[in-house]
Amino acid sequence: MPRVDSRQSRVEGWKLTAAITGVVLALCGLPYALAQHVHEPAAAPAAAPTGERKILYWYDPMHPQYRSDKPGTAPDCGMDLVPKYADTDAATADVPADAVRISPLKQQLTGIRTAPVVRRTLIKDIRTVGIVQPDERRIRKIHAKFPGWVDKLFVGFTGQPVQAGDPTIAIYSPELVSTQTEYLLAWRGEQQLQGSPFPEAARNAQTLLDATRRRLLLWDITPQQIRQLEESGKPQTAVTLHSPASGYVTVKGVYQGLYVTPEMELYTVTDLSRVWVMIDVYEYEMPFVRAGTPVNLTLRSQPGQTMTGTVAYVDPYLDNQSRTNKVRVEVDNADLRLKPQMYASAEIHAVLDDRLAVPKDAVLDSGTKQVVFVAAGDGYFQPRDVRLGQRAEDYVEVLDGVKEGEQVVVAANFMVDSESQLKAALESIGHQH
Repeated sequence: MPRVDSRQSRVEGWKLTAAITGVVLALCGLPYALAQHVHEPAAAPAAAPTGERKILYWYDPMHPQYRSDKPGTAPDCGMDLVPKYADTDAATADVPADAVRISPLKQQLTGIRTAPVVRRTLIKDIRTVGIVQPDERRIRKIHAKFPGWVDKLFVGFTGQPVQAGDPTIAIYSPELVSTQTEYLLAWRGEQQLQGSPFPEAARNAQTLLDATRRRLLLWDITPQQIRQLEESGKPQTAVTLHSPASGYVTVKGVYQGLYVTPEMELYTVTDLSRVWVMIDVYEYEMPFVRAGTPVNLTLRSQPGQTMTGTVAYVDPYLDNQSRTNKVRVEVDNADLRLKPQMYASAEIHAVLDDRLAVPKDAVLDSGTKQVVFVAAGDGYFQPRDVRLGQRAEDYVEVLDGVKEGEQVVVAANFMVDSESQLKAALESIGHQH
């Protein structure tokens, strides 16, 4: 196989690079002739007479990348070339090396706009759904603290409303009848020994009476029932238990004549005047949600009506399947519009104060990095890598990369980005020569 000269290989490689660059420039609206001309080394301009400004080269004001060593017109658009003077370098000495210049005319034609980097309050509306559940702190279960038989039911079906103190069930208990009898004996003995010349006997009678009364109270016999026992002078064969809270009977586990024991659940009474709405918030939205955040709720069954609640608790665990966090919202429900297991649409109006932010349209996100273009003055724009924080509706928090007061491009970013990449490509090709 013949050996290929290394110089010939470099020439062929340069031709291929020039061809590719020409295609890129053509797509950007520049003729291939520009690429050829850009890469030709410009001859040194003639020395300027004493007292005249030194000219470095001539360039196209519409496409500053095009340079020539003599005056003339640009081959792509026919514009007259303008001189680049040596003393103008001082004016651009502070311009970043990676900045790209875009003429005012091109900025106007492409619609480039900028906006300042400022500190602002970020507002984000989070929309999600939730399920209505009873307030667990308002659920009361009724048990008999002594064994016996159900003599009478005052609450006969699930869902029946009850008020605190309403009778729920009457139980016949031989053990309770025996304790009532003991109480009556102790009470009568204490009455008879009042003013007795034997103080020890009086104290013993009082101690027995107090112990028997405490046992009845621990069995949920009310003080009013004990007074009725003292007034009647005879034990009650069936003792009535009362509801400890107002609400609705959500569990009924007793029937007429059933033998009950202390471990059996007789009734569950649930107060629905205040309920929970358990909503799901996605993982990336959790930084906006905290205790006390207001939440607006709407029901499909009641369109046009909005209820207001507040975030009371954020679950410390994330659901591994849905990647959501449970958030508890507490809502007043005196009119019982919210019923357990209802679906509710929730809108959280979250506010983050004093964050350095830019409009979301200012950020070019490639997936691996985020870039904004900062106006450097005199038509120059510098690409900056930025580190982003929280995203709101129209703005995004910037943690690093820009300073307050700087102007960033918010419209025609892609055109500025293409100019910046074109400049970088031309410079890299120039360095190869």
